[in-house]
Amino acid sequence: MQRQFKDYFFVTLKGIAMGAADVVPGVSGGTIAFISGIYEELIESIDNVNFGFLKLWKRYGFKAAWNSINGSFLLALFSGIAISILSLAKLIKHLLLNEPILLWSFFFGLVLASILYIGKQINSWSPKIILAIIFTSIVSYFITLAEPFASPDSPFYLLFCGFIAIIAMILPGVSGAFILLILGAYETAINTVNNLIEGVTTMNLDLLKDALLKFFLLGLGAIVGLKVFSKILNWMFKNHKNLTLAILTGFMIGSLNKIWPWKLVTKNRINSEGLEVTLLDESILPNHYVGDNQILLAVVFIVVGFALILILESLGKKKETV
Repeated sequence: MQRQFKDYFFVTLKGIAMGAADVVPGVSGGTIAFISGIYEELIESIDNVNFGFLKLWKRYGFKAAWNSINGSFLLALFSGIAISILSLAKLIKHLLLNEPILLWSFFFGLVLASILYIGKQINSWSPKIILAIIFTSIVSYFITLAEPFASPDSPFYLLFCGFIAIIAMILPGVSGAFILLILGAYETAINTVNNLIEGVTTMNLDLLKDALLKFFLLGLGAIVGLKVFSKILNWMFKNHKNLTLAILTGFMIGSLNKIWPWKLVTKNRINSEGLEVTLLDESILPNHYVGDNQILLAVVFIVVGFALILILESLGKKKETV
C-alpha cells in the first residue's frame, strides 16, 4: 500500500487513540484499530515480522526488508501508541481518582457503539454464531467479576502479565488494561510509566533504574505475546472471520459490566503506597449511588463516546471510497 506523509500522520493519530484506549481498563486498543480500518493490516504486518527480515536485508537491502514488514506503517502506529501512553498515563490516573463516573461514562458509550459496529461486520448469521456471542458474553461477564491477584513482585510474573495483556490489547473488545487489573499488575504498569517519566525529568537514577527494569520485563512479555498471538488472530480472520467477529462481539458485551459508571465498593486493599484502593466493586443503578451520581453529565459523556465511534466509522467509510 503506497502512502504519503499525511497518511502516516493519520496512522500515528490512530496509534495515539489506541494508546489512550489501552491505558484504561475496559477499553481495547484493538477496538480502535478495528473501527479505524487498520486492524487486519496491523495483524498481518506483525505476523510478517520474523527472521526472514534479516535474510531479505542481507540479500536485497534494508529498504526491501523494511517494505516486506510494512515497516513505515508499524513505526507510525507504534510511535503514536507510545506517545499516547507516555503522555496520558498521569492524566488517566488523575481522572480515575477524581472523575471516575464521567470517564467511565465516556468509555461506556464508546464500547457500546463498538459492539454495534463490530456486530454489523458479521455477514453470515447461524446458530453457531449466535451461540458464540452468548457464550463469550457470559464468560466475559464473569471475568469482570473476578477478584484481582496481588500486585506482582516476581520478574517472571511481570513477563507473564506483559504477554497476556498485549494479547488483549490487540484483540477488539478485550481490554489489556483490564487484564492487568485482574492480574493485579495495572497499578504497577501505570506507576512504571509515570516513574519512568519522572526518573528521566528529575534524573533520579534509582527511580529510573527500577522503572526501566519493570518496563523492560513488561515490554519483553508484550513483544513475545504480540508475535505469538498475531499468527493465531491472522489465521482466524482469514479462515473464520464471522466466528471471530462473533467472539469479539460477545467479549465486548460482557465487558460492559466492568465499565458501568456507577459502582458500589465491596472490598478494599492497601496498595504499595499505603493507600486504600478498590479491590472489588459491583454495578448499581445511578439512583442507588452514594453521593453525586452526575447522571446528566454522565449521559452526555456516554453520547459523546457513542458519537465518536460513529464519526470514526464514517471517516473509515469515506477512506474506503477514495
